[in-house]
Amino acid sequence: MNPHETHDGRFREPAKKALGQHFLHERGVVDRIILAVDPKPGDRIVEIGPGQGAMTFPLLERHGHLTAIEFDRDLLAPLAVRAREHGELELIHADVLDVDFTALAGGTPLRLVGNLPYNLSSPILFHALDHAAAVRDMHFMLQKEVVDRMAAAPGSKVYGRLSVMLQAWCRVTALFDVGPGAFRPPPKVDSAVVRLVPRDPAEVGIDDPARFAAIVRAAFGQRRKTLRNALQALCSGEEIAAAGVDPSLRAEQLSVPDFVRLANALPAA
Repeated sequence: MNPHETHDGRFREPAKKALGQHFLHERGVVDRIILAVDPKPGDRIVEIGPGQGAMTFPLLERHGHLTAIEFDRDLLAPLAVRAREHGELELIHADVLDVDFTALAGGTPLRLVGNLPYNLSSPILFHALDHAAAVRDMHFMLQKEVVDRMAAAPGSKVYGRLSVMLQAWCRVTALFDVGPGAFRPPPKVDSAVVRLVPRDPAEVGIDDPARFAAIVRAAFGQRRKTLRNALQALCSGEEIAAAGVDPSLRAEQLSVPDFVRLANALPAA
């Protein structure tokens, strides 16, 4: 038996700082997340980082079947034991960044949920975007500051590369905030729950994703500069103007459709 596991499989495993673990324990918050997800029969739900099962077991009770991806080997056995009381849990021991969501979906779009480790939230989000065609929606708990950036509108101080990249590919909705006391140990920041719904490729309208990403990265890499100066390694002021975008503007003044139009108008590298 794991030294941090009781005889009935319940947890005593402490959070590991190196893994950015903050275990959710407040049932009221869990219930609000499950209400937002609203699982239906036939849904393929995948939880990222189940931790000690605070969301796993209520989801199992509601839905009956769940796939969970957990990196911490010490948590696997207690999760498996306790899950038997609630439903059918398929555990995948892996780094989520190594998981091929498209292959995992097997033709049935995934519904991703999870309390993401704050030190890996952006890489996980971009990894999920790489498999957006295999994902129906995502409900994640993240640092509130990150959710604010994800959902920010043009002109906001926190509107940036993350805002544009996510909003180009998904509809992003900040749902509700969560205080530190809902976690063990409590983090030093507030958290928030966000919903992301991948857009239909025809709605996205991006001709070359790599070129679009390069434009957005360069524009916000020097956000105090005008687009003419920030993008000079990629295009000229005349090319920006020809796309219907004012080259004297700064990146935070452009909407997502502006960035899409600009990237689509530029010649391929």
